[in-house]
Order: sequence, then C-alpha cells, then structure tokens
Amino acid sequence: MNKVWISNEQSSLQRIDSKCIDCGQCLEVCKTCNGLKDGDCIHCGACILKCPMGALVPKYNYKEVLANLHDEEKIVIASISPAVRVSIGDEFGYPPGAFLEEKLVGVLKDLGFDYVLDTTFGADLTVMEEASEFIERLKQKKKPMFTSCCPSWVHFMKKYHESDLDLLSSAKSPIRMQGAMIKTYFAQLKNLNPEDIVTVFLTPCVSKKSEIENDCFCDYVITTSELAMMIREQSLDFKTVLERKFDSVLGKGTSSGLIFGTSGGVMSAVLRTGYFLLNHENPPQDLVELSSLKGTENFKEMEVDLNVCKVKVAIVYGLRLLNQLYDSLKENYDLIEVMTCELGCVGGGGQPIVPINKKEEYTRERGKSLYQQDANETRFSYENPEIKMIYENFLEHPLSTKAKELLHVPSKER
Repeated sequence: MNKVWISNEQSSLQRIDSKCIDCGQCLEVCKTCNGLKDGDCIHCGACILKCPMGALVPKYNYKEVLANLHDEEKIVIASISPAVRVSIGDEFGYPPGAFLEEKLVGVLKDLGFDYVLDTTFGADLTVMEEASEFIERLKQKKKPMFTSCCPSWVHFMKKYHESDLDLLSSAKSPIRMQGAMIKTYFAQLKNLNPEDIVTVFLTPCVSKKSEIENDCFCDYVITTSELAMMIREQSLDFKTVLERKFDSVLGKGTSSGLIFGTSGGVMSAVLRTGYFLLNHENPPQDLVELSSLKGTENFKEMEVDLNVCKVKVAIVYGLRLLNQLYDSLKENYDLIEVMTCELGCVGGGGQPIVPINKKEEYTRERGKSLYQQDANETRFSYENPEIKMIYENFLEHPLSTKAKELLHVPSKER
C-alpha cells in the first residue's frame, strides 16, 4: 500500500478515498519528516498539507459545534490558539501572516459563541507550571526535561521512547489547562453550571483532537481550516464582521504565551519565567531574545546563564531529526523544546491549505507575525494580572496540590 494507513476509529484525520490517487506523498512525509514506521500515526496531519489531491482532511467536528450553538441550554465557549489568528486570513484573501485577533473574536461572536477567550492565557498558565517544574527538577538534579505541549511529540515518545516518559514535563498543554480553568474557576466566577458548558478550542493542530479524547474539561477541537468552512456555511463575510475584544477573565495572555505558536517560543517563555522564579527580577534582554542560539534551521542550542546556575537548552522541530539526536539530547541538555510541525504550530496540519511551493513562505510569515507582537505586549507570564489573580484566588501557587490535580498529567497516565 503506497499510502498512510488511517484507522476509521482515530479522531484526528480522515481520507476521502474517492480523491486518493495512491501517489505516496503522504507516506513520504511520514518517513522524511517524522521517521515513522509503516502503520504508525502520531496524528500530526503533515500528510494533509502534502496531499496534492485534498484526499486527506481533518476529522470534522464543526457540525457538532454548530448544533451546540443552536441549543439554548448550552453555554458554548471558544478559545483561540495563537497560530490561528495569524493563519485564518489565508482563507479569506489577506496577506500571509496577517494578525487578525479582533476580527476572529468578532466572527466567533457572530457565529453565536457565548464567550470568546484567549488560549494564550492557558499558555501563560502552562509557562508558570512548566517553569516551576523545570526549576524543581534542576534543584533535584533530574535532567533533562522535554516539553510536553505538542501532542504528536507525546504520541511519538510513547511509541518510540516509552521507558523515558518521566523525562516529559507533566504540565498539560495550554488548551487542556484552559479547559480545566473554564469548567472550574471561570464557571464559579460567572455562576455557571459546568455541565452546561461546552468548550471549543480553535487550533492549528489536528493532533489536539486526539489529545482531548479523555479530558472531561475539553469538548471539541476545531482546526483553522474547519473554522473557515464553518464561517462560509453560515454565510458570514469575514472581511466585514466587526472587530471585538476577548471576553474578560481568561480573556488575554502575554506575548510569552502568544509565541507558543512558533518554534522556540515555549523555550523562550519558560526560560523567562524560570529566571524570574530563581532571581525575583526580570531576565536580561539576551535571554528574553535567546540571542545566543546557534545551530541549523530545525535544531538550535545555547547555554543559558540563570545567574544561580548555567543550563544547556535545545530547540528541535521534526521528529526524524529528534530521533537522530535523542541520545545526545538526553545526555547533554537540561531543557529541550520539541515540536513536530515545520516551524512549530504555525505549520500545523490543521492550518489552511496553501500552494505546496508557497507553504514555507506562509509558515514563516505566520511565525514572524507572532514574534512581532512580542515587542508590543506584556512579555512575561508572571506579570499577567489574570494569572496573578487565578493563583491568589484559586490555585494558590504553581505546583500546589490543586494545580497538580487540574493542570498536570499524573505519572500513571503518561
């Protein structure tokens, strides 16, 4: 068989058999990008972006979301991931990388969502927990720590490095932290019944669909390309909708959370907060910018002076390369950021389909757009007023008993 095998039971992607010409491009991308064995699927959706016939698509959930939007007894809450706001414009004639945050909030309100929140808040929460975990591991001389926010990377780790699962950060991904806070903290503040809440996460990633399968706080994942279908089916004109702001509480994050959407962003955000936790002052500019990074396009490294100690960190995207470097990474580094998709989430399998020969250009422009915001916004997760509030009023502190219960994956479930 000259194609990727896709189970009918899996929740992330599907094949339209009538469109498939058995060209083998999907199988090739599995092997060249991620080094997968035949039959292994990590739900990344790289094959969707590579298929010349449009035979591979996300597993669609948007019609179920529309049904919930029409149910007056449901409170339907959308949360927007960073990379969606810089890619949705590709579907509607905007220049590559156009930053359309407020336009996106407006169209979701017009679709009927009761609340529209920013998953960047969930990313800030992930930064607080993951940086705290990293500092704790450093003190206990447990290394290295691999980031855990990319679900396809976690699938890969389980398939090929199962004995090392304790090296993964236990922090849940931003959408899972966001979901937990919506159905607990947000519901309490707004006096809502959690059982009436339907959480919908707009992401660039098809793998997120599989990630939330057994998560009681997360109901649906809709990809960027799905959202465009939803908008068109409801006869909305994206270009003419009114721009609006996120709803308050869980409504806004910092640029540390925003740059989660591109390669290097998680590392930068975690180191910024890690430095603060150790020194009680903002990090120096060279650390904020990761200006000492060296390496190739998809592998970079640097030594970081955290003042009280020095650590070696690495950034990798593409799991075939990760596998080639795996033993060296385990042995020589303290913190490793891993992303599956090209340049991180901005190149996710749920992003709009663009001409294959233009894909790299579009992906780069999306990443640039996110980093441009980094200079204009609050840059540190620990300075987010809503993050401070949620710890003071609900979670107590990072790695508290409640934080571990709601925001971390128990070791037995890895």
